[in-house]
Amino acid sequence: MTATTTHPAQHAAPEASIPQSSTAGPGWTKWAQVAGLVYLLLVAVSLIGSGFKISAGDQAKELFAFASNPVAGLVIGTVATALIQSSSTVTSIIVGLVAGGLPVSIAIPMVMGANIGTTITNTIVSLGHVRRGDEFRRAFAAATIHDFFNLLSVAIFLPLEIMFGFLEKMGAGLAGLLVGGDPMDMGGFNFIKPIVKPPVKFVENSVLGGLPDMATGVLMALLGIVTIFVVITLIGKLLKSLMVGKAKDILHSAVGRGPISGITSGTMITVLVQSSSTTTSLIVPLAGSGVFSLRQIYPFTLGANIGTCITALLAATAVTGPNAIFALQIALIHLIYNFLGVIFIYGMPFLRDIPLWAANKLAEATLKNKLYVIGYVLTVFFVTPLVLISGSNFLNI
Repeated sequence: MTATTTHPAQHAAPEASIPQSSTAGPGWTKWAQVAGLVYLLLVAVSLIGSGFKISAGDQAKELFAFASNPVAGLVIGTVATALIQSSSTVTSIIVGLVAGGLPVSIAIPMVMGANIGTTITNTIVSLGHVRRGDEFRRAFAAATIHDFFNLLSVAIFLPLEIMFGFLEKMGAGLAGLLVGGDPMDMGGFNFIKPIVKPPVKFVENSVLGGLPDMATGVLMALLGIVTIFVVITLIGKLLKSLMVGKAKDILHSAVGRGPISGITSGTMITVLVQSSSTTTSLIVPLAGSGVFSLRQIYPFTLGANIGTCITALLAATAVTGPNAIFALQIALIHLIYNFLGVIFIYGMPFLRDIPLWAANKLAEATLKNKLYVIGYVLTVFFVTPLVLISGSNFLNI
């Protein structure tokens, strides 16, 4: 009797300890993979900047003349992000373009457009509820409230930026403070240069060394852009597997406790998963099922706008040379713009309720006719940008 009772116990302890050791290993491996991918992201951004410098030389401003119209910049940012479905990718590429000579004044409307384009993912997620009446209405409203907030933010801040350049000035001032006031070089602040320079030089001199400067520069930039696509996709998948469970715990404990808690949790989760689309997509099914009201999840989506800026800030640390401070400047402008949008729009009751009202009205209309969903997506993300750019060219804005 004694032998038979102790025998199972002897086997129980090893069985309990084996899963603990086996789960710890893959977790550390995934974090190591994330670190390696972050390094590749930094190299990719540096490749874009170096590539444009090599190919364009002193003609960078002429190269980017096509986007000198702020409406054109807004459209480029919106459509590119809607097609790619990643504002992190687009803003990282913009940082690389600024490092290669794209003027900050042209890049600002592009990052504004990236905010609009990224919200198409939420709409796609909400379509999973399309067969379930009121559930779809709630999910679609939760998806589009982010759209309407970002559209309102652009409608307010882009004209002000065109007239006064306040975002460009604020970004320049903050970048100057961070790098000791030197207007031309990030100097000692850029501790990334020693680790990204060797692979960039290897690609330039060894892989593409026999080609003309123009071809070398273009291929380096293209390689950087493709690498950013791949890296951010892989980082997103890894961080989802590592953090989404924890993100959901944060979400459930924070949403509904008030606007400050909602904004903070939205920011934290987006920093963790490196994707505002992932963050806002987490909340859409919960809103559809009625777990949270539209007013409760509204602040959470605003936090996602702030948290997504971390990728561009990280990318800016990879930039070296005389344009390094401008790359940091556009990354900081992205953060300032999103932060001011939350403070200004959500802080004023008469502005705060506009996205709520618009999202509810559109959701009620789509409940009656599902074709409104297709019309909405095509109008906001594709038709309106084309009309805007055609109209601005006609009026010579």
